[in-house]
Amino acid sequence: MKQIYILATFIFFISCKENTSTSSNYTTGTKEITLEKIWDGTFSAKRMNSLNSMNGDFYAVLNYDKETKSTTVDKYSYKTLEKVETIVNSKELNGLDGFSSYSFNNDETKLILGTNFEKIFRRSFKGTFYAYDIASKKLTKIGDKIQEPIFSPDNKNVAYAKDNNLFIKNVASNKITQVTKDGKFNSIINGITDWVYEEEFGFVRAFEWNKTGTYLAYLRFDETNVPTFSMDMVGKENYPDQLVFKYPKAGEKNADVTLHMYNVLAKNSKKISLGDYEYIPRIKWSNDKNILIATTLNRHQNNLKLHKVFALRSSSTLLLNESDKAYVDIHDNLTFLNDNSFIWTSEKDGYNHIYHYDFSGKLINQITKGNWEVTRYYGYNDSKKTIYYQSVENGSINRGVYSIGLDGHNKKLLSNEEGQNSASFSKNLNYFINTYSSTEIPPVYSLYTGEGEMIKVVKDNVTLKEKLAEYKMSPKEFSTININGNDLNMWMIKPANFDENKKYPMLMFQYSGPGSQQVGNRWNGSNDYWHNMLAQKGMIVVCVDGRGTGFKGADFKKSTYLNLVKYETEDQIEAAKKLATRSYIDENNIGIWGWSFGGHMSTNALLKGSDVFTTAIAVAPVTSWRFYDTVYTERFLRTPQENPAGYDENSPVNYADKLKGNYLLVHGTGDDNVHVQNSYRMINSLIEANKQFDMFIVPDRTHGIYKGKNTRLNLYTKMTNFINENLNKNSDKSIEIKG
Repeated sequence: MKQIYILATFIFFISCKENTSTSSNYTTGTKEITLEKIWDGTFSAKRMNSLNSMNGDFYAVLNYDKETKSTTVDKYSYKTLEKVETIVNSKELNGLDGFSSYSFNNDETKLILGTNFEKIFRRSFKGTFYAYDIASKKLTKIGDKIQEPIFSPDNKNVAYAKDNNLFIKNVASNKITQVTKDGKFNSIINGITDWVYEEEFGFVRAFEWNKTGTYLAYLRFDETNVPTFSMDMVGKENYPDQLVFKYPKAGEKNADVTLHMYNVLAKNSKKISLGDYEYIPRIKWSNDKNILIATTLNRHQNNLKLHKVFALRSSSTLLLNESDKAYVDIHDNLTFLNDNSFIWTSEKDGYNHIYHYDFSGKLINQITKGNWEVTRYYGYNDSKKTIYYQSVENGSINRGVYSIGLDGHNKKLLSNEEGQNSASFSKNLNYFINTYSSTEIPPVYSLYTGEGEMIKVVKDNVTLKEKLAEYKMSPKEFSTININGNDLNMWMIKPANFDENKKYPMLMFQYSGPGSQQVGNRWNGSNDYWHNMLAQKGMIVVCVDGRGTGFKGADFKKSTYLNLVKYETEDQIEAAKKLATRSYIDENNIGIWGWSFGGHMSTNALLKGSDVFTTAIAVAPVTSWRFYDTVYTERFLRTPQENPAGYDENSPVNYADKLKGNYLLVHGTGDDNVHVQNSYRMINSLIEANKQFDMFIVPDRTHGIYKGKNTRLNLYTKMTNFINENLNKNSDKSIEIKG
């Protein structure tokens, strides 16, 4: 992707303790950042359309032409980035006006086109889907209100889910075979994950074809005994609707999940025994058409097993067993090579690294090594015996793209050394599009060869950079701060007219969840512009990634095990105290805010750190881990029955009487993830303690609180006014924002 574009002006990470990096890159603009501009797209960076790698050195992009009102799937060359052909145009389709998704079959002779989507939860949806033959241009309807259709490798059939059952449709004859018949709402699900699997294990399709299309492996969820959760949805009618779904809260019954193998020719299914387990978070076929690999976890999620499942015998054997004193993370990095040896990533040496095993489960070698984390595995190029991955070798706040030989030799940095780099590789791994950004450089999309040669810039955001120069903005200053014996990553934003002889109120922002990261050398998100707006009104905004956050090794990440939020809260309180000793921080005006896990943290910090924090905002917070789901919560705390103190000693509903400062509680009533129950229970605790507080309940909005006209603008107006009224009231830049 290049012309050649010189990437310069980096914010460098300063590793020395508590030394703040200095920068003269304050903008000289005079325009004020406003909430309206943040949320109307003024500061949005240009992005590349999502592309799908194709066979060979090609990729496909879904395009929409506003003039002709047509949707197309277009094929492009990685080598030239020029369009090669239009694969399908909605204007040429009889019986389908348009489509909004597409997927190829294996040999890219057919497409599945989707439209009329109905969102279910975070990742799941129903829709109307069609099969399209590229050569004949024949369009065949697969079905309405179906989920996750996918071609069989022999191109004869499409498997899909509907109404909690699995079906197979023969594209040529239109004959439909019903694979399962016991599917029932809130009871039995075949081939589609339940709520907690979708949310915490991150997948929806729970069925997979083998390499020849002769077997269909699928998961069956029996959630009959899982407790039911319900939410009233206000809507626009006289009576609200009710959303009712199965949600296993910590310590409660999970769905009974079993693995089944459907024989397409024999038209029968067999249940596969996998021994003792609680979860089946992944299934994946090996290169052997008769061998599936099933992943199981125990309920504590500290004992993971890979099972070889033999389709012909309907039996299984153990391939690999990995355990941990805390927990084992689930990932999608299992990759089979031509000889069925496989690539696997693991934290077993204390950092996430890449390993190579043979098909008997014997370790061949550890490919990457060092006191740093592999953050993404991209793939293996067999012809070059080369693996491609992303890591934090260049500092935990940065990301680089690397290649390394299968034998662990000849490691090479392919991308920029500083900032955030991520790669979208061609299917054969000969090319990749690198997305680069830093805190001072907006996203730049560039084409590289697999050897790391930059060919050309595809898209940059120079105009955005020029536009921002007109506004009052301050850079993030990266540093570390030593808290409770750990050097924690930190950034700070100061007012553009910062005077070290003055005192400024300080607002801390954090998320703090296990394995997360907020202190990263990357381009601005919406919150960054908001933080900068607050800084220009006379505040200092700070973010500290405390214990339990990611990319600094397993011990650092898992140090909060069994005591979730305890050490994270202590780190934020101690960081605030230490920063308050700086001459330019007003120790009497220190606030903290966060969303979700971060909302739990900000609430805890205000209550337990009342001697340092005067103000807090909690958006969609967990207030007791007893209210959250089994998979996420028990991974870090085990069950409430086993570890009641871990749940209750850090739950703010149990010490609402400690509230002394200003507290704003925000929640959407349609939040299927962190239920509004959390905030309602917190409200009741505050009432019982006779504590005054502010609350902002947003009807029907989900966890992100964004759907609907002006929702985010209205929310951030509320939060800005709250901060100005309670934290920034003594600043001469305090300005009330009217809705």
